[in-house]
Amino acid sequence: MRLGNHETGSIKPLPRLLFDIYALALPRGHGFGQRPPIGAWQSEDGISYGVITQHVKARDIGILVMRRRIDHTWAEIANETGLASQDVAMIKIEHLLRDASSKEPMPPNTAPRPALTDFGDRETSAVFRTLATPSHLVGAWTLNQLYLAMPSPDKNWAGDCQTGNFHTRLWEAQLLASLREQGLLVTQPHPSPDFRIENRKGGAAWIEAVTANPTIPYDHVNARPSTQPEGRDALFFGPAALRFAKTLGNKLQRGYHLLPHVKGMPFAIALADFHAPASMIWSREALIGYLYGLGAEAQDIDGKRVAVSTKSTDLLGNKAFPAGLFADNRHKELSAIIFSNACSISKLYRVPISAGADTQEFRYVRIGNFFDRTPGALGGIPFCLDITSKEYQSLWPQGYEPWSAEFEVFHNPHAQHPLPEALIPEATHWAEEHGEMVCRAFYETSILWSQTRILNSEDRIPTLDDFLPNDRNAD
Repeated sequence: MRLGNHETGSIKPLPRLLFDIYALALPRGHGFGQRPPIGAWQSEDGISYGVITQHVKARDIGILVMRRRIDHTWAEIANETGLASQDVAMIKIEHLLRDASSKEPMPPNTAPRPALTDFGDRETSAVFRTLATPSHLVGAWTLNQLYLAMPSPDKNWAGDCQTGNFHTRLWEAQLLASLREQGLLVTQPHPSPDFRIENRKGGAAWIEAVTANPTIPYDHVNARPSTQPEGRDALFFGPAALRFAKTLGNKLQRGYHLLPHVKGMPFAIALADFHAPASMIWSREALIGYLYGLGAEAQDIDGKRVAVSTKSTDLLGNKAFPAGLFADNRHKELSAIIFSNACSISKLYRVPISAGADTQEFRYVRIGNFFDRTPGALGGIPFCLDITSKEYQSLWPQGYEPWSAEFEVFHNPHAQHPLPEALIPEATHWAEEHGEMVCRAFYETSILWSQTRILNSEDRIPTLDDFLPNDRNAD
């Protein structure tokens, strides 16, 4: 998008960073279809913004103007097409933004959305309170924008986020951002499942969000990171796989696929992992083990140490819980599992900071492993990058870290209603073809695991030499 350079009195250009965040509140997010934006401006007080769009073929001009309601959610106040020129569009936008002397009133019979800063008599959780620390303020602002972008959040959303269900609500917010970033129409027309998604060609599906939680609660702020299980079998078929099995089993028992509005449509469960401190950076393999009954082990072949697939019908443990949720058609009602190993507070500040948000006196460094696409590769490719660096920003075509960078879809080969890969285009898709698992990634850069370190501006930037090869500390 070419940002506006027209600035007069009470309006000014809207930076790309703000536009991309605000646009997540639009029903189709960044999906402008045949009418992409060519310029954007905001009112001086920041409660309104306007966008000029242009049809890629007809070349006619349009405008979209949004204004905050009194509860701070965005309301559309103008949406026109067929304008004769950019000058005509600019006059309309200037008029609407200058007249924005107050926020929009609430629609009739609509209650204001509770503010994330309104705690009432609730005792906020320690992990929620970290958002108030200076190094996390960008993340706090971003979470609030995603909450305000939710089409129809549960009435307890704010209270849950402030207290014991923080991570569940965090996952829903990041799901919304990841889906609308891809231009999908995301709605919440029913209490459950959580989201209905649709593309412009008419493909649609339902998604229910869930988090794998600990059997015994732990302090998400100060807990010592868990360690990766020793041995490949324990990694793929051990306690993490069992926790995923129980979490997904509980969701499947609710019979979402039988609901009248879900029947006959693809249904997916979106899973994020918090079952142990920092477990998300090593538990991805356990999800593969549980879903497909597949693991991997190192073997020497033609003088090279490579990973070779292994199979199992059971998870480790005394009760021999079955592995392979997608091994047959027993759960054909489940089309896919959506997963991310980056559902974290650090994601909330990495996206905007890598796009140019002010870092104040802090430095933000991401350390981890890139996915190595070499056939049979055993490990990843280590990296250590300042998230404001050109090297980090250039990892993705938009010039900053996208919300869907770690978005993965694991398809059920026996699904009664398969989830089309084209419906979630900017994800990494895992599917079975001719008896083999294949992986198709949208982004060339995929990150196996990472952690984010926050430093003071005068601190030395760490290098890879500062970390052990298997140092997988908390994100």
